[in-house]
Amino acid sequence: MQKIANKTALITGGSKGIGYGIAAELMAQGMRVAITSRSQKAADEAAAKLNQSGKGEAIGIQADVRDFDSQQKAVEKLLEKWGQLDLLVANAGIGHFAGIEELTVEEWNETIDTNLTGVFYSIKAGLKALKDSKGFFITISSLAGTNFFAGGSAYNASKFGLTGFTQAVMLDLRKSGIRCSTIMPGSVATYFNDHVPSDEDAWKIQIEDIGKLVVDLMHMHPRTLPSKIEVRPSIPG
Repeated sequence: MQKIANKTALITGGSKGIGYGIAAELMAQGMRVAITSRSQKAADEAAAKLNQSGKGEAIGIQADVRDFDSQQKAVEKLLEKWGQLDLLVANAGIGHFAGIEELTVEEWNETIDTNLTGVFYSIKAGLKALKDSKGFFITISSLAGTNFFAGGSAYNASKFGLTGFTQAVMLDLRKSGIRCSTIMPGSVATYFNDHVPSDEDAWKIQIEDIGKLVVDLMHMHPRTLPSKIEVRPSIPG
């Protein structure tokens, strides 16, 4: 089993939801984690909460995945703090759901720019550091990346694209010692699209479940790579 204590991670969109759950589980293993948010206040508050565990270390960074310079600066801040990048989790994402007649140009662009182009910016910004550490690149796609549905044209396009993008990047980078995986969750009890998790979401995947999955990937021997992982609730609600 690979040792991951004192390794470092950058998680986009890590101030809540899946990103936060991943950060908490990595820190429980002694990792150091930088979480990003478009709001410095949200990033700082989440990092402070994570640091209350007394394990690992967290910092908050203001960054927008839709801005390449912003992603470069986030990586630079992590490297200034800890000197290496071992794991990059491209988690930030949004969803606009509407039929093609109602879907606006602005909603389409925001979805693609965040869920797909933003991931391209993230890996481009972190690539050199990941090569230096022979690190891990993980994207958070969705079961919507293989299963289409009415009203999902923008979201489906972004997640189908993200799933394919990650698999192609895996083939590009594996000879450099960088492992690449995409995790494709179904229903998760999270704050996606302003949803507030409640007891009614107990049947859903929980954010710590995704976090534990990332920990398991980090622990796995580098000779083996689960490159595409579908995750769904055992019994749908």
